[in-house]
Amino acid sequence: MIKNRFRSLLRQTSKLVSLAGLLMLTSALVSKANHRSETPKATTPLEGRWDITMDMDGKPAPSWLEVNHSGLTMLTGQFVGTGGSARPISRVYFADGKFNFSIPPQWEKEDNNLEVEGMLTGDNMTGTMKFPNGKIYNWVGKRAPSLKKTSEPQWGKPVVLFDGKNLDEWHTKGANQWKAENGMLRSPQTGSNLITNKKFDDFKLHIEFRIPAESNSGVYLRGRYEVQIEDSKGMEPLKDYFSSIYGFIEPSEMMAKSAGEWQTYDITLVGRM
Repeated sequence: MIKNRFRSLLRQTSKLVSLAGLLMLTSALVSKANHRSETPKATTPLEGRWDITMDMDGKPAPSWLEVNHSGLTMLTGQFVGTGGSARPISRVYFADGKFNFSIPPQWEKEDNNLEVEGMLTGDNMTGTMKFPNGKIYNWVGKRAPSLKKTSEPQWGKPVVLFDGKNLDEWHTKGANQWKAENGMLRSPQTGSNLITNKKFDDFKLHIEFRIPAESNSGVYLRGRYEVQIEDSKGMEPLKDYFSSIYGFIEPSEMMAKSAGEWQTYDITLVGRM
């Protein structure tokens, strides 16, 4: 009886000691959290989103940059080039109005990094970009608008982008491999992206598509965000698989059907949301 009571007291004492330790740990965490919140975060005029236009042999090409602070002094970011997805920047160097960063190749065949150098003047940038293949291009940039909305959008009448008969509402920047056949838009082989003639701000988009096995395609929104289309049935939902915002956001669930089946996206884009 005495031994049992003693063991019970030991257990209670152990619980009290553990609880006291937990309270001390919690107090320490709160103290550190409060201390962190009182420490001012480093900010620089380089932080934010930037729209970049590259001069590629006399032809304009879009690119995008986002710079964020990490901790007290470091700058990191994301970069979207003329092709591929959003790519992380481990560190952006910035001093006296000049900045530079380097990121590994993505879909390029060469092993060299992409090297970016720039000069910031107010809300404008200029610089050079050295591609993995060694080619150097000039570019200019400006601070991207916030696109914050103060009211709900007022939707207009639906716009039919494809009448099942022709490509009158579309164009390409290269050789056009797209065809209108049997009420469908078809791309028999890899080729140029198909672009609407009209430009849209906020919109709702309904699109139905069907792809063969091992396909990779997508729907670009404003030419910036790509909703990925890929043969991904049964795979984990990742940032570069079916229905992801390519390189930015992975889907909550993998909802891809089998290749050869019709599938549907209903997309609403308001501001940046």
